[in-house]
Amino acid sequence: MADQRQVELSQILIELYDKISSWEQEVVRKSGLSTAQMHAVEIIGHHERLRMKELAEKMGITTGTLTVMVDRLERDGLVARQPHPTDRRSYVIVLTELGREQFEEHHQMHCLLTAEITASFGDDELDSLKGYLERLVQQF
Repeated sequence: MADQRQVELSQILIELYDKISSWEQEVVRKSGLSTAQMHAVEIIGHHERLRMKELAEKMGITTGTLTVMVDRLERDGLVARQPHPTDRRSYVIVLTELGREQFEEHHQMHCLLTAEITASFGDDELDSLKGYLERLVQQF
């Protein structure tokens, strides 16, 4: 059975997730993309180029699901498939100029949100929060 602290942390995490999710859906809606599509653009933007398998793993989806998504993003002119430089059987996904613009705009919105929600934090608190979040991400 969970102790009271775990129950309280769980409630806070759920509330935080819900607030960020609502914010994200509102911001993404303006782009005409689904949240998952925008996350794909965002992940590629941070990594420059990824194999399909790597992108699927980072998104927590199957390569089959990702293929359908990448087909649409490619049709919309946001990503391109390129032959992998050292593996003839593989392709890498990169952002097009339009995709890079979408990424930069969305990334800027994330930076503004982060600045807004952490405005009352001091440097030490920001460093601690970053460390805690990194540890949480590694747990998954």
